[in-house]
Amino acid sequence: MDESDLLSGYPAPVAVPAARVAAAHAGTGTVLVVLDDDPTGTQSVADLPVLTAWGEEDVAWALGLGAPAVYVLTNSRSLGPAEAGDLTREVVTAVLAAAERTGTRVRFVSRGDSTLRGHFPLETDVVASTVAGRGGRAVDALVLVPAFPEAGRITVGGVHLLRTPDGLLPVGESEFARDATFGYSSSDLRAWVAEKTGGRTRAEDVVVLDLALLRAGPAAVAAALAPLTGARTVVADAVGEDDLRLLALGLVEAEAAGKELLHRVGPPFVRARTGQEVRAPLSAAEVFRHGARPGGGLVVVGSHVGLTSRQLAALQADRPDVRSLVLDVPRLLGGGAEEHVREVAGEAAALLADGDVVLHTSRVLQRADDPAQSLAISRRVSAAVVATVRRVLAAHPPRFVVAKGGITSSDVAAHGLGIRRALVRGPLLPGIVSLWEPVGGPAAGTPYVVFAGNVGDDGSLAAVVRTLSAAPAR
Repeated sequence: MDESDLLSGYPAPVAVPAARVAAAHAGTGTVLVVLDDDPTGTQSVADLPVLTAWGEEDVAWALGLGAPAVYVLTNSRSLGPAEAGDLTREVVTAVLAAAERTGTRVRFVSRGDSTLRGHFPLETDVVASTVAGRGGRAVDALVLVPAFPEAGRITVGGVHLLRTPDGLLPVGESEFARDATFGYSSSDLRAWVAEKTGGRTRAEDVVVLDLALLRAGPAAVAAALAPLTGARTVVADAVGEDDLRLLALGLVEAEAAGKELLHRVGPPFVRARTGQEVRAPLSAAEVFRHGARPGGGLVVVGSHVGLTSRQLAALQADRPDVRSLVLDVPRLLGGGAEEHVREVAGEAAALLADGDVVLHTSRVLQRADDPAQSLAISRRVSAAVVATVRRVLAAHPPRFVVAKGGITSSDVAAHGLGIRRALVRGPLLPGIVSLWEPVGGPAAGTPYVVFAGNVGDDGSLAAVVRTLSAAPAR
């Protein structure tokens, strides 16, 4: 499918300065609290706090920074439905308590995957019911914005598409739609909503804010939302940042007119909604502004999507000096897992004294026919990865850590490195790879890179490691 042919029937993009959206958002006096179902949602933003824990003191710290948005990493994509629902309820309750204590007005955003994997509609249902249960207003409209143009995910006419070298591919025909836990068949988001809600929401009842309406301006968006009540589902088109900014202005206008909106979004929505500029990738000097530790960095690869495996191979070809260590998944799932972890961690710590080390799981994906069993396998493997990283950190703190894969990134951050609070410094590649600066804890001083499994091209992982390895040791 040719993108230019598809877009030829729509109005041209409308330029929107980020400052205009930032002013509109500031005028609401609201902090967006983003419940991120894995840590890769921060890849499009900069200079925002992120939490992996939601004790009242942690949330109050983040709200007290005066940032336009706060991320809370739930990592719920790694959980089963019941656990994900309970966790979402717990986080929303904690945030509302901290907001009341600090006198902060908050709105919730549910950040999901731009390739449509995750617990939908469960998480948005729980957010809405928990807020209402604590005296908040009922949701008038649920707005779905999965587009992530930098990563090649766009929505046109309500249909979600992936940019590929051969043209546009409907997402329902991609490898992501065959996910063992969150698979689906529909590319038209109206049909996808009906599929995921089990028919609770009919496809014909989903409202589409298409490019023609978006590019007519914020007032047109607000007018389309004005009559909606009862948590009506809305799908928004977007093929670029200006489309997302127009949408943001329309949402602010609708909320100012009294609409209560809840959002399920891809990564760049928060940047557009708060009026952040698209930040240039960080340089090595910016990453290591206080100097780099001696020795090498640690690259942890857990994702098994085809793109990640190609990126790993490209890194190994680009940097033959980097030592690669394998956590053997069959051994981790069988006997001797603890001994295997101890051996690999010891070897990694020794090698870090002289250079960079790649730690990756064996590339043959272990899965089961039952989605819950597949998720359980993933969690066991991730626990072994985390235990290995924890041992390495204690023995030889790396100059940096890169974690590849959503679940891997979350578990390494929260459990391997012990990060509770961090600041998102910005991207290492344009809009798709996030660098965190841990605040306190055992990982303080260790730049942490969150790299989704499904973004970039074959050379992206090598490019990130090349940048991080360039800074001289202090």
